[in-house]
Amino acid sequence: MCGIGGELRLDGGEPDGALMGRMLRRLARRGPDHEGTWSDGPLLLGHRRLSVIDLSDRSNQPMVDPELGLALVFNGTIYNYRELRRDLLAKGYHFFSEGDTEVILKAYAEWGEYCAEHLIGMFAFAIWNLRERTLFLARDRLGIKPLYYSRTTRAFRFASNSQALLEAPDVDTAIDPIGLHHQLTLHAVIPAPRTILQGIRKLAPATTLSIAADGRETSRVYWQLRAERPKTPHGEREWLDAVHDALRLAVRRRLDIADVPVGVLLSGGLDSSLLVALLAESGVRDLRTFSVGFEDQPEEKGSEFEYSDQVVARYQTRHHKYLIPNDRVLERLPEAITCMAEPMVGQDAVAFFLLAEQVSQAVKVVQSGQGADEVFGGYFWYPRMAAETGDNLERFRRHYFDRDHDEWLATVAPAYHGPDHTAQLISQRLAEPGAEEYLDRVLRLDVTTLIVDDPVKRVDNMTMAWGLEARVPFLDHELVELAMQLPPELKIGGGGKYVLKKNRSRTTAGCGDRPAQGLFSGAGAQVRAWAISGIHARHPRLARLSGARPVPA
Repeated sequence: MCGIGGELRLDGGEPDGALMGRMLRRLARRGPDHEGTWSDGPLLLGHRRLSVIDLSDRSNQPMVDPELGLALVFNGTIYNYRELRRDLLAKGYHFFSEGDTEVILKAYAEWGEYCAEHLIGMFAFAIWNLRERTLFLARDRLGIKPLYYSRTTRAFRFASNSQALLEAPDVDTAIDPIGLHHQLTLHAVIPAPRTILQGIRKLAPATTLSIAADGRETSRVYWQLRAERPKTPHGEREWLDAVHDALRLAVRRRLDIADVPVGVLLSGGLDSSLLVALLAESGVRDLRTFSVGFEDQPEEKGSEFEYSDQVVARYQTRHHKYLIPNDRVLERLPEAITCMAEPMVGQDAVAFFLLAEQVSQAVKVVQSGQGADEVFGGYFWYPRMAAETGDNLERFRRHYFDRDHDEWLATVAPAYHGPDHTAQLISQRLAEPGAEEYLDRVLRLDVTTLIVDDPVKRVDNMTMAWGLEARVPFLDHELVELAMQLPPELKIGGGGKYVLKKNRSRTTAGCGDRPAQGLFSGAGAQVRAWAISGIHARHPRLARLSGARPVPA
C-alpha cells in the first residue's frame, strides 16, 4: 500500500521536480518506508512506499524494467500475484523481485490495456511505456484504492489524493456546480469522475485511462457488475454453501498475501465477528484483533467491548483494546480533516483516524468489514424500498436524497443553479441493463458507486493517514459477483444480511446474538452533534448512529 504521483508534460517542457517533491510530502503518510522518483523526458513518477510484500529494496518504486521498456508506480495489493507470476514465468518472463508490483509490469507487457482483467485485488497504478511514449492508468473494479488526476494545457498529473495535486499552482480550484449538487443532495457522495473542484477528477472504478504523447486520451470500462439470477436455480443450502466458500477464500486471500502480520478490526458485530470466525475455521492461529471504545454518555453507551470480548474469548485472539476519551475526539478532528481527500460526513471518519493511529503501532495490515451491508442488503431501508411502488427514481429518492430540487435551489447561490443533476445521474444508473429486480438495481448502484465515495473512501483516507493498509474481504469482486446473483430474500430476509447471519450461525455459535451496530456506534455525544448538524439532520440514514451511514462493522 502506498502513495503514487506523476506528471506528464503536454507542452514540450520538463517535469517540475520541485513540484513532485511537494506532492510526495502530501503523500508521505500513505507510505512511510521509502520515497522514490524516476523521470524519462516529459514524464516524472513519484512514489511513497508502505512495505507489505517483498520487504526488500528490490520492490521499491518507481519500478523500472529496462528489458520491457516499462516503468510503474502502484498502490494496492494483488492477491493472485503468485498465480500470475507462475503463468508469466511459463511464458518466458524473468523476474528480479518477489512482490506483486513487478507482476503488474509483466502483466501489462503480456496483455497490454487488458492486464487489469487478470488482477484480483485492490489497486491504482500508472505505467509509462518508454517505447510508445504513452501513460496508462487503471483502478480496481470496486474503487477501493483512489486515483485522482488533473489536466491543464501544460500537464497531466495524477496522485493518490487531491492534496498532492493541489500543490500545483495551475489547478482550477473553483467549485464544480455538478459536484456541489451531488455533495449536498446525494448524502455527500460525488460519484466519479467528478469531485467538488473543477480542476480535479478521479478515475472511475473498473476503468483504465491512456494518455498519448500528444495528449489524446482514451478510456475503457473493463468490468461491469450484473445482478441477475443464474440460469440454473439454486436452493437456499446451495447459496449458503457458495457464499461460505467465497467468504472463506476472500478472508484467506487477504491474510496470506503479506510478509507482515495481518490483524482484524473487531467490533463484536456480525461482519467483523464473521471475519474472525472464518479465519479461525481456516486454521489461522495467533490472530491479532483490535477494538476501540469511547466514554459513555447519558444517552448512549460508548464502549462495546463486552461484545468483542466474547469473540476474543471464543477464538483466543491476541486482542488489543483502545479506550479513547471523548475530549480527544474533537481535539483531533481538524487533523483528521486534513487527511480527507474530499469533504466527508460521518463521525466514523475521525474515529477510524484515531483507531488507525493506535493499530498502526502494532501491525501494518488489517481486515475490515466495510461493504457487507451494501453487498448483502443489511440496511433497514432496503426492505422498505423493495416493498414500495413507483418508478425507480422516486423509490430511491425517498430514502437517499438529502433534499429535493426546490430546496437545493434555495440552498445555494444562483451561480450554482441548474437542472437536477443528481436525479439525472441516479435515473441513468438505475436504468442500466443487467439487473433483474428493483432491489438488484439499488444494491448494484450502492456497491459500484455510492460506497466508493462514502465508507470505502473514508476507511482508505483515515487508515492510510497512519500507513495502515485496510483490506476489505466483503468487497472481493468474485464474492460481490456471487452475492449479486442471490435472490433478494436471501439478503433482506430476517432483518437484512440473511445469508451472512446463517453463515454466522455455522461459525460463531456461542458468541451471543448482538446485532451488527458498527465499530464506532458509541463515539460520544459531542461528535454526534457535529455529525448531524446542518444539511444531514433529517436524512433517514441518521436514524441509526447519526452518521453518513450506519457505521460498518
